[in-house]
Amino acid sequence: MAGWKTAPTGVGAGTRGVRGVRGVRWRRAVSQAGRSVTVWAVSTLTMLVLAGILPDFRLQSPDGDSATTVAVTAAVGAGVFGVLSALAWPLLVRLLLLVPALVLGLLVFFLNGSLLLLALRLNPSGQSEAAPETAVIVAAVMSAVASATGAALAVRDDDAYRRRLYRLADRRRRGGPACPATHGTVFLQLDGVGHDVLVAAVRKGLMPTVAQWLGDAPAEGGAGAPGSTPRATHRLTHWRTDWSSQTGASQLGILHGSNHDVPAFRWYEKDTGEVMVCNRPTSAAELQRRAVERTGDGGLLSADGASRGNLFSGGADEQALVLSIATRRRSRETRSRAGYFAYFSDPANAVRTALSFVAEVVREIGQSARARLRGDRPRVGRGGLYPVVRAFATVVERDVVVAAVMGDMLAGRSAVYADLVAYDEVAHHSGPLGRDTEQVLGRLDRALALIETVAEHAPRPYRIVVLSDHGQSPGETFRARYGLTLGDLVRAGCGLPVPRRAERTHSGAEARAAVRAALRRPVEETTGGREPSGRRSEPIVLASGNLGLISFPDVAHRMSKEEIDARHPALLSTLANHPGVGFLLVRSEEHGGVVLGAYGAQFPLDRLDEDPGPLAAFGPGAADAVRRTHGFPHTADIMVNSCLEPADGEVLAFEEQIGSHGGLGGAQARPFLMSPLALSAPARDGAELVGAEHVHRVLRRWLRESEGPQVPLETAPEEPAQEERAA
Repeated sequence: MAGWKTAPTGVGAGTRGVRGVRGVRWRRAVSQAGRSVTVWAVSTLTMLVLAGILPDFRLQSPDGDSATTVAVTAAVGAGVFGVLSALAWPLLVRLLLLVPALVLGLLVFFLNGSLLLLALRLNPSGQSEAAPETAVIVAAVMSAVASATGAALAVRDDDAYRRRLYRLADRRRRGGPACPATHGTVFLQLDGVGHDVLVAAVRKGLMPTVAQWLGDAPAEGGAGAPGSTPRATHRLTHWRTDWSSQTGASQLGILHGSNHDVPAFRWYEKDTGEVMVCNRPTSAAELQRRAVERTGDGGLLSADGASRGNLFSGGADEQALVLSIATRRRSRETRSRAGYFAYFSDPANAVRTALSFVAEVVREIGQSARARLRGDRPRVGRGGLYPVVRAFATVVERDVVVAAVMGDMLAGRSAVYADLVAYDEVAHHSGPLGRDTEQVLGRLDRALALIETVAEHAPRPYRIVVLSDHGQSPGETFRARYGLTLGDLVRAGCGLPVPRRAERTHSGAEARAAVRAALRRPVEETTGGREPSGRRSEPIVLASGNLGLISFPDVAHRMSKEEIDARHPALLSTLANHPGVGFLLVRSEEHGGVVLGAYGAQFPLDRLDEDPGPLAAFGPGAADAVRRTHGFPHTADIMVNSCLEPADGEVLAFEEQIGSHGGLGGAQARPFLMSPLALSAPARDGAELVGAEHVHRVLRRWLRESEGPQVPLETAPEEPAQEERAA
């Protein structure tokens, strides 16, 4: 297998084989010793240079010492620092696993500086010293230089490279069974990268690794399709999300085969009185439990799988950075942040990531300032902690997840699923198209190239599948365009008081007028816009991108259109007639469920195929997605989807995001799936992949194909009946 060396075999090779093995071991030991001495020498020289540059760092007594004494002091200091880093650093990181991951990343500098101060104190000369803040700088520079030197020396040594990757990911299988010869599969999720964004990035040369896999000519339809080339190793296709086009619904469906009753990223459940949020650990754990109960299956990764950086485990035995297990009692087997230890246990690696973290914070501040100076529109606030949050998503989480995947491959795991969230985080605040996100796509491509390189050193062959969970639709926010939030509009439509900034807007004035007309009361009798009837609990308004959910918590069941009209006569018309709203979904006592459009238009769900009404602008499949969500037990009383501008695919986010997803409209519902040509085509007979559950069945089929021929061959239906999805 590529990247692995074997001893001679065959007749008469026994003695030569023993000598050959001994020779390899001897050369390996000499090579390792030579690299260690070289790194030590470079570290010593670095310490001498820093002592000459930094005023608060010295290696000699105040009276001065000979050059030899200073050199010996530097050599001893560099050696002691290296030994302390190798011995004490993994222990320190393990003790700090209970510290939040973001804080741990920031502590890297100070921990490294403390080790350097200790090394200077242990120096027998007793002449070296440094100010604490200077020690942090010296330790960071020395670790980075030592790491770069070691990597440069080992770049042509496959065995050294493989051993280093093992150490970074800490995934050796001690005493485990021999690795099978069948293919393993790595699923890499590029969070939020839409199909069209990926194609554009390839054409611009931003993602050369992806371009190479696709033969420099991405095309729909797989092998043999127009535009494909003989050089291609992968095929690219798109799939269509459910109405809830966000990571929670998509990843739950992909990993566990069911995203039933996930109407949005966040929603209110009347039976428990709780707001479910997909990226909240308790909610993620409950959603995973429901999916497993519904399917009766542990998940996609149940057989020797690993889940990295995901919301859900997929049934994997090996889990790290998985949100759904973050609330469990941590153990060595199930520890949600174990991946951070595997990564930060190497001090040089930790320092390199910490330096990149700081650089990313500075980059975000600079990009945000330039956007303000240019007067870019649309634009949202990017201050506060956002630069730190962005740096964590684009640097720390990416590096840790990639290192964990490398370790899983070198350990020979059968299936790995990992989520890289960098693009999604930046696109929300910078927009899905532009220089900021293009830089992120380039760095993601380099991560793919690294994983491809590691596959050459793995103990079994691997097939790499790359996919996304949703796309991103551009557009300004609902608040920026109309001066009020969806919550303000709902309150105005209910006759409840709204903030003065909303009262002064055109939309707010229209809503108040609609309330007065519906109640048939002159303005002086509405007591400042309040509904004169008895006080009830206020509606709960939640936003998931350009999808809004309105619930009335004091009513135990899902309210019907007739009940809502009786309680708030102006609310539905206020929402449906607003120019920023595309359509509403409500339950109807007469029709079961109806889609509401402007000017009182009503479209029963069972007649949408004949007349889709306002859903026509949202493309094929919109009616099926709406009907399916209508059947969920926890669908909100009123589901609101913002308008879509078909010419440019822009939507209006009900959150403060200029790149959004969560509802219908534009590129958000068009993610991609890129698979090796060695695997069967994702969709048979040219059919479109619809829904995350369908993608799950495709990935299941590919895992079966990787296991080799089976007797009897297990088959499962991949095209659910239309009635089943609409139920």
